[in-house]
Amino acid sequence: MILAFDIGNTNIVLGGLEGEETVFLTRISTSLDKTEAEYTVLIKELLEIHHADLQRIEGAIISSVVPPLISIINQVVVRLIGKEAMVVGPGMKTGLNIAAGDPRELGADLVVAAVAALAKYPKPQIIMDLGTATTFSVIDREGFFRGVIIYPGVMVSFDALTARTAQLPRISFDEPKQVIGTNSVDSMQSGLIYGNAAMVDGLIDRIEAELGEPCTVISTGGLSPKIIPHCHHKVVNDDNLLLDGLRILYEKNRPKERKHRKGGKES
Repeated sequence: MILAFDIGNTNIVLGGLEGEETVFLTRISTSLDKTEAEYTVLIKELLEIHHADLQRIEGAIISSVVPPLISIINQVVVRLIGKEAMVVGPGMKTGLNIAAGDPRELGADLVVAAVAALAKYPKPQIIMDLGTATTFSVIDREGFFRGVIIYPGVMVSFDALTARTAQLPRISFDEPKQVIGTNSVDSMQSGLIYGNAAMVDGLIDRIEAELGEPCTVISTGGLSPKIIPHCHHKVVNDDNLLLDGLRILYEKNRPKERKHRKGGKES
């Protein structure tokens, strides 16, 4: 088994991966206030809850958009299994052909999602992540990573709206009865859900027009199930996309076992 950590701005997704199977999946709130010891206790307890035997964990891999937490989680891994984790970043073999910009500026989460999408779905592709930020990654027919669109995430927009408007309440993300709201709650739900769905549809149209052909559209992220069902375009929602990408990257970068000839000499 390997441990896969996807460290986002809001949550840390922790998965236990064995072969192509996700043995368990859990989430931890991202916090820069927790110490290494606190994270160690929390993660150890979660592994025990999921009956993960530390002796059977052969390694770990970390993807992070929160740089200060990389070293902390890596030290947690060292404490628990006695080995450092792989970290997604410059120098790691990804097999991804980046056709625009500085590859070092591409977020680890976007790399991981693109690696998984290329392995699982037909090209060209639009890969959306509806998290703290909403991102659209574009891969063309030849498999080149063409670039990214970044937009404020649903919760970022919601938090800004309620923080700056005294009379608008915090609401649940339930489907509104109709597009045209007749009260504050319905009106906000319509804007957040149908408004974001329309934004997704509009950007898909513009990306496909720029590429000159239709794309396979894949979505992941915690708010995808709330938004994607209301899009007019066909969108595949894949909750395991990032974990699949981390699994693939771990296998690509796994240290090769040394082979020995008779007499103890390395081959």
